Amino acid sequence: MSLFWRVSAPFIAGYFVSYVYRMVNAVLAPTLVAEFGLSAGELGLLSSMYFLSFALVQLPFGVALDRFGPRRVNATLLLLAAAGGLLFSTAESYASLVLARALIGLGVSVCLMASLTAFVLWYPPERISTMNGIAFAAGALGAMTATVPLELLLRAWHWRDAFMLIVAATLAVSLVLWLCVPERAELSRRTSTREQLRALGSLLVDAAFLRLALCLGASQCAAVALQTLWIATWLRDVAGYTPAGVARGLLAVNVAMIVGYIGFGRAADLWQRRGRDPLALLIAGVAASAASLGLLVFGLGSLLVWCVFVAAGTAVVLGYSILSRRVPREMAGRANTAINVVGFVGMFSGQWGIGLVLDLWPQTKAAEFTGYAPEAYPWALGMVWAVQLAGLAWLWTGRKLLVERVQISL
Repeated sequence: MSLFWRVSAPFIAGYFVSYVYRMVNAVLAPTLVAEFGLSAGELGLLSSMYFLSFALVQLPFGVALDRFGPRRVNATLLLLAAAGGLLFSTAESYASLVLARALIGLGVSVCLMASLTAFVLWYPPERISTMNGIAFAAGALGAMTATVPLELLLRAWHWRDAFMLIVAATLAVSLVLWLCVPERAELSRRTSTREQLRALGSLLVDAAFLRLALCLGASQCAAVALQTLWIATWLRDVAGYTPAGVARGLLAVNVAMIVGYIGFGRAADLWQRRGRDPLALLIAGVAASAASLGLLVFGLGSLLVWCVFVAAGTAVVLGYSILSRRVPREMAGRANTAINVVGFVGMFSGQWGIGLVLDLWPQTKAAEFTGYAPEAYPWALGMVWAVQLAGLAWLWTGRKLLVERVQISL
């Protein structure tokens, strides 16, 4: 327990904060649209800039994680996230919002990867999937904080003042990482940057890595892109939820996400202890998620189906622990950020692409908000559903590459 509170908890707190940033626009969307006059495409681009900035810096920051350690890199970058949050809360134009969102993305871009790297450095292999699941569940708690609690706070506070609370939490986590978390000696400091980059290049062309990464990116193109923004508008425009109802619906979705993360993480570790490969769990979970999204595409959706879609889709993050067993321990940061690049490209593309599709239909007008045409949603959802199915098929055809017990030689 001492190891958890001294090492794991501060890193997990950073990921909690990063997910509050990731999810906050789902609740703020009607306010931002009204205040800044945003179209669906502009709203999608604004929210997805978080994912784009993530993707752009994953590889260099992965090298930094292995060379300088997750504690120092994460603590430093969180200061940049706080600066982005401050700019967002004071923005007076759409351009300022986009810039602030990009800075936030840069600042929290290693919160999860720093956590996963720290787990590899401090915990035995048979506990990695469980610890990863706990970290992802903490992210879901952050997402929950940006649902009903935020909606209730916004009844009394202006959204700009509420956003400053997130900034304060960001600074607090950075301070704890600097002052309280112990350092762990890293083997990769004995190697040059050129050797680190050469090893990263070898990983990027590994056939098994490519199968796993592309499946993760395709699944996240649907799951995270929808969960962090467009489920909220679907509940409003298609299911007819009120703003308070949308917040409660998002809360339920994020509870389902927590159940999925912890459940799949524990199941994967149990399977590994019994000599079974967790890849089957990953494939089954993504298949169930895709089946749920198919129901939504064909008009058979409900809040329960959304919950199943999100919970089952969390299985794809088992890819991180599967990959960690195929690379040397000292390059955990590079391996995790390499697969994360593909994941965040998928999230960015899905979130912005859905907004562009919704813009192809005239917006709907109501007294309280501007919405999107209900008949547009099957087409938007169908687009990311096709991507998710393609990624699953790609992984399935190369599954034998990933069950080999040979570690990648780097």
